[in-house]
Amino acid sequence: MKGRGDRPARVGERIREELSLLLLRRVNDPGVASVTVTEISVTPDLRIAHVNYSALVAKEERPAVAKALRRSSGFLRRELAHTLGLRYAPELQFHYDDSFDRGARIDAILREIPEGKEGPDEG
Repeated sequence: MKGRGDRPARVGERIREELSLLLLRRVNDPGVASVTVTEISVTPDLRIAHVNYSALVAKEERPAVAKALRRSSGFLRRELAHTLGLRYAPELQFHYDDSFDRGARIDAILREIPEGKEGPDEG
């Protein structure tokens, strides 16, 4: 039997799946068109869902994406409550996930290293 401690994780995963579909198919705001939900963490009382997201937009456009997500949060919350059958839909708090940006930066740095150059231990 699964313990009660894993319920927030299970609810978070369901929210991630449904929220991704809602953003893709139901939200008509062009500001959220490039948003990808990367991770959800839900508080133990299921009242707050921290939504980590990334967006394929220029750095200057990120505030507009965040604003569009906040504008859509009421609609998203109602739809999640209906779809998931929860008594209370969690408050959605959106946080930009910059892990893709950091990965791209690391990749760019690695590409600058000349191929075939031996390290200090290689001879």
